[in-house]
Amino acid sequence: MARKSKKDDAAAQVTAVIQRQPITDTLKENFMPYAMSVILSRAIPEIDGFKPAHRKLLFMMYKMGLLSGARTKSANIVGATMKLNPHGDAAIYETMVRLARGNESLLHPFVDSKGNFGKIYSRDMQYAAPRYTEAKLEPICAELFKNIDRDAVDFVDNYDGQMKEPSLLPTTFPNILASPNLGIAVGMSSRICPFNLAELCDTAIAYLEDENCDISSTLKAPDFPTGGELIFDKKVIDQIYSTGTGTFSLRAKYNYDEKQNCIDVTEIPYTTTIEAIIEKLADLVKGGSLREINDVRNEIGIDGFRLTIDLKRGTDPEKLMQRLFKLTTLQDTFSCNFNVLIGGTPRVMGVREILSEWTAFRVDCIRRQTYFELQKSREKLHLLQGLEKILLDIDKAIRIVRETEEEAEVVPNLMIGFGIDEKQAEYVAEIKLRHLNREYIINRTAEIKQLEEEIKKLEGILDSRKKVLKIISNELADVKKKYGKPRKTDIVFSDEIQVYDETSHIDDYPVTLFFTAESYFKKITPQSLRMGSEHKLKENDVITQTVEATNKSELIFFTNKARAYKTFVYEFDDMKASVLGEYIPSKLGMDPDEQAVFMAVTTDYSGRLLLFFRDGRTVKLELKSYETKQNRKKLVNAFYEKSPLVAAYQITEDSDFALFTDSRRVVLLNSAQVPMKATRSSQGIIAITLKRGASVIKAVPYTEGMFVNPKAYRARALPVAGSFIKNEDSDEEQLSL
Repeated sequence: MARKSKKDDAAAQVTAVIQRQPITDTLKENFMPYAMSVILSRAIPEIDGFKPAHRKLLFMMYKMGLLSGARTKSANIVGATMKLNPHGDAAIYETMVRLARGNESLLHPFVDSKGNFGKIYSRDMQYAAPRYTEAKLEPICAELFKNIDRDAVDFVDNYDGQMKEPSLLPTTFPNILASPNLGIAVGMSSRICPFNLAELCDTAIAYLEDENCDISSTLKAPDFPTGGELIFDKKVIDQIYSTGTGTFSLRAKYNYDEKQNCIDVTEIPYTTTIEAIIEKLADLVKGGSLREINDVRNEIGIDGFRLTIDLKRGTDPEKLMQRLFKLTTLQDTFSCNFNVLIGGTPRVMGVREILSEWTAFRVDCIRRQTYFELQKSREKLHLLQGLEKILLDIDKAIRIVRETEEEAEVVPNLMIGFGIDEKQAEYVAEIKLRHLNREYIINRTAEIKQLEEEIKKLEGILDSRKKVLKIISNELADVKKKYGKPRKTDIVFSDEIQVYDETSHIDDYPVTLFFTAESYFKKITPQSLRMGSEHKLKENDVITQTVEATNKSELIFFTNKARAYKTFVYEFDDMKASVLGEYIPSKLGMDPDEQAVFMAVTTDYSGRLLLFFRDGRTVKLELKSYETKQNRKKLVNAFYEKSPLVAAYQITEDSDFALFTDSRRVVLLNSAQVPMKATRSSQGIIAITLKRGASVIKAVPYTEGMFVNPKAYRARALPVAGSFIKNEDSDEEQLSL
């Protein structure tokens, strides 16, 4: 028997280690726990308005005593927070930077900072290292930790079980809607816009009084720390309030300095930076799109934000700004997705539902802290009631203590002598000798009545939801009074805004458009056409379309890849007939093997398209089906793609068309016989039934005299097989492509 080599043994061991595992099992065992960790412990905020990283940092600063007193080095805070957050000092410091006053990310910062903490509106202005900066908690943080030491929230172990940390902070105001929050988890995300704190408190108070209140009457619109203007659309705002999703627009504020002939932008949208705006402006100026600008300067300084745009003489600043709002992020959008963790489950909620969940959370906090205080008061009352019995005979208490031989018997003897329980006896036994005077005991027992009233009050709170809501309402009113500020973001109604028309500066004049079989395009003015009408074309190329239009007309080029490319006539230079023209595939960035086969011209997308395909199908579409709100330049699946396009026509009314096949059959049909389709990629109907190997080779509009007897070819109903072409109609020109 042959011996196995060492190489064979090693291969056998490797084979034994390799095991097949279904990919679904791998995802469940490895990826799903990671995904849940990101969702529940990192990216999605909870009802207190914080992610775990924020909560850990603020709680550690609270434990360090930074709610009052002097600031400490940021490095100290970062080091201490690592006891709760194991993700490294850099991540912790970045979290603190965003919460700091100096960064201007929040309407109501939670960290009182000293030093360079960067700016939310600047990409290049980096924050200083933690050894150079100092911080403490802002006064508003008192509202985050109110009664946290009275069992208002649950505490859990930290990552190594050495400390306790709160699972939530008992915020006395709906911080979830007061602070902006962005989180990207696995398979979901959260993006919450901030609201003005004063308006939010008024809304929460109104909701506590009536759950069906009109939220929009008190909560006007989102408010951002960078200011700017919010373009108010009631439908969008109502949608955000009801569903938690929606998109609105923000734009910059500016002033025009007539003496310096410049525009000073003083506030920009929260979603952009000054560097992004400057780079876009520079690109537009270099590309020749903005000829009115001389210079752009970043003038951020000690006085705050300023972006200066120097203008050329004679420039209208209002019209220029309308263009800049359209072309740059001086006007930007904010997309809301109010995704919040509720009881460990992510939920996308509207404002009313968030207020409902926050109210339930605060009711629980108030009940828990009230029960905690009630238990403490009951314990104290119980002890004082035992002390009150001592008042009846202090000498007897002293005698019992003195005559008891063993220390362990003192408490039992006091219990027997005065009829009190063990806790009361222990409390009496621990009283100092100097306090065994009548004045001390009378002063202490005087608290009994006060405690009884306090207990009655606390029990009344626990028994009445109305009283709990009143406490929450009073806290909200107090927060508004202490920390409320005027709005930073102005509200501008959408119907009051002048929308920039990108064609307003473009001259409109009549032109004639020519399109060839080889995808060349020419735009020629009537004057130029009169001076010379003889066209220069590539060898064997022919003009397939000639259209009278204007310079502002829109063009749609359809290709052999069933795509449509949209552009405007004014995007092309005026030409002469003696030039070859623009090659459309290159101009519009088509694929190497892609050719434009048909050109549609429109100003309002009226009319219809009639498309004929080699397999005998015919499709009729509304031209409006190619209109897009986002002005997309390229449309895929623009028409039926399973057969090559033979011919296409843009029609305004129904008319006759003749179809020719390579088997010498002809069909004469009317476009009214072809039903209208709503979907661009619809396969339409079969107009002519073809034998195997046959195909449609030409489709042309019918003209009077084309056939001697047109009735011989006319289709009464579709589809038809078609009729063989008659000898008197078999003109070779009719069959040529």
